[in-house]
Amino acid sequence: MTSVNKTLGNRIRIFFVIPFLVIFLSSCSSLSSLKFWGDEELDSDEPRPLKDISNIKNIKIDWDLSFDGENFLGNFVPAFNANNIFFADATGQIKSINTIQGKINWQQKVNTLSSGISSGFGMLVVADIDGNVISLNQIDGSILWSVNVKGEVLAPTAISTKLIIVKTGSGELLALDKDNGNIVWSYRSKLPSLTIRGSSSPVIEDDKVYVSFDNGRLGVFELDSGFPIWDGAISYVSGTSELENLIDSDSNPIVEAGLVYATNYQGNLNIFDTAQKRSVWQSETSSFYSPLLIKGLIVLVESESSMKSFSTKTLQESWGSEEFLNRQLSNPASFDGNVMVGDYEGYIHIIDPLNGKSIGRKKISKKPIKMIISRSKNFYVVDESFNLFSLSI
Repeated sequence: MTSVNKTLGNRIRIFFVIPFLVIFLSSCSSLSSLKFWGDEELDSDEPRPLKDISNIKNIKIDWDLSFDGENFLGNFVPAFNANNIFFADATGQIKSINTIQGKINWQQKVNTLSSGISSGFGMLVVADIDGNVISLNQIDGSILWSVNVKGEVLAPTAISTKLIIVKTGSGELLALDKDNGNIVWSYRSKLPSLTIRGSSSPVIEDDKVYVSFDNGRLGVFELDSGFPIWDGAISYVSGTSELENLIDSDSNPIVEAGLVYATNYQGNLNIFDTAQKRSVWQSETSSFYSPLLIKGLIVLVESESSMKSFSTKTLQESWGSEEFLNRQLSNPASFDGNVMVGDYEGYIHIIDPLNGKSIGRKKISKKPIKMIISRSKNFYVVDESFNLFSLSI
């Protein structure tokens, strides 16, 4: 049974049980005398309470800035170039920020945006809620061009020396000319009848475009022509209802050493060999996030916020953890040899990748942590209310 069905079933049961429970409790003089009113067993649907830990490593906030809007999908991510970080919020406010001091270099205002910013080859790219892809100059934020792609763009684009690769919420993949925004090629995938709102970003590697689609498939295309080279199923549908067959892949594929690592919801962690153009290993799981490769391990945050890892050599499971079960973990990120994750209460957790144990923790926000990105000597965190933090250990 999926978490969606569990929630629906729980709501129905609660509707009928509450009146009887209220009557029963009103006749009791003390709640402490009730045997079931204890903490011996944890509610499987409730967020797991945090346990006390020894902070072997401490997190420091170097600077933070506040933006506007609500970042519910967590798809507004920062982009980087040299000593600058670029960030855009849902209201269309775009800023270039000095990564060391947190000072604003320049700011620009555009229409309401649907996803975060991407950076590359002297330009920035954002997309607004009307389907306009907008290119800006990295140096001063001036608008270079804008083109309508006739679809909502829910994930940052990928930028090459000649092309900008855009994936729309309707399953279309487009290549735009970097100089003027003209469409060079396009490809449309087949959408399932039911999807999760969200999307993955295209990944450019060795003149190829790697994309995971909402139908649970990985596609590989020639960068210059858009010619489909090969594709493969991350997982196949196996249920009897639309909810059970919801196998969106909203995470970016990871391309490393001739292998592609991909995940999807209610599906698999799947490893594809680029030379053989096929899947070579898979493990059943459900995840919204890309796997993290660190210290010879594949670390995965699952959809219910349990964690597990596999050895990259043997592909045997190394460790598993339910320490953060139902705590709505963010994506995992690697920083200073550690795994960093955030949760719904605004905590950042430092995890030892070799054993899955927590070795540091700090509450930095009152809002859920939505995204963590590591960069050089700092890592950057975005919460649900568009607060941007620069952190270090």
